[in-house]
Amino acid sequence: MSKSTIWAQIKRDRFFYFLLIPFLLWYALFLFKPMYGIQIAFKDYSIFKGIEGSPWVGFKHFTEFLSSEYFIRVFKNTLIISLYSLLFVFPAPIVLALLLNEVKNMFFKKAVQTLTYMPHFISVVIVSGIVTNFLSPTNGLVNQIIEMFGFDKIYFLTIPGYFRTILMSMNVWQDAGFSAIIYLAALAGINTELYEAAVIDGANKWKRMLNVTLPGILPTIMILLILKVGHLLDVGYEAIILLYQPVTYSTADVIGTYVYREGIVNGRYDMATAVGLFNSVVGLILIFFSNWLSKKYTDNGLW
Repeated sequence: MSKSTIWAQIKRDRFFYFLLIPFLLWYALFLFKPMYGIQIAFKDYSIFKGIEGSPWVGFKHFTEFLSSEYFIRVFKNTLIISLYSLLFVFPAPIVLALLLNEVKNMFFKKAVQTLTYMPHFISVVIVSGIVTNFLSPTNGLVNQIIEMFGFDKIYFLTIPGYFRTILMSMNVWQDAGFSAIIYLAALAGINTELYEAAVIDGANKWKRMLNVTLPGILPTIMILLILKVGHLLDVGYEAIILLYQPVTYSTADVIGTYVYREGIVNGRYDMATAVGLFNSVVGLILIFFSNWLSKKYTDNGLW
């Protein structure tokens, strides 16, 4: 393609390129520019000396983190919560989309969609507050029901064994409806003639779902699964910080909360940056690996 042709296309679509400018600026300012600070992970950083004035220490912070008494705990908890998320949170919007796809009453369908979308637009701070009040041992609805049946009240948020279940339930409630939009869009793109052919062959709703619907949205599922695996070590620590307590660290403390304590609470920006970089590198490796597996077994992938 000649340069004149390229410039002609740019001139023709100039208004679309203008629309890209705000997004490119956002990426440049908040994603690419901060990459300059990655070198903090390899320095004994001091806010008084600055990035350039701080001495290099190589992989000292990485070694310290990997040999830390907290590493096993935060890494194990991160993996367990991530696996729970893959098993319970990730399939939830798929199931919801499949169920909504079978609903013929449009009023009921729209009502359910609206009710399930709404929690996504509520701040995680507010949602965490709702959960805390809902499970409160003094005036929480759950404990009121428990006491109504003659049982002792339960301090849910102080018992390590309950934390992951509470977190997963909260994530499903907040994100399932909104995430289902993508799958509903994929379902709308399935050729209706395939369903008609399946009906002629005598397939019931269950068989049509297994043999027509699921294969039709499989590429979408695999792409989103690959992206999800890439964030395996990023478990949404904001909600955890708002819900956990020192007594639940054994099951709730993850890499994100460790970074928060080291960087914000203790002021160890170099250590926090090193752990964050470790997190990002592992995530990148997981994306390549999961994409390779997906291409090998399903012929679907990001590239």
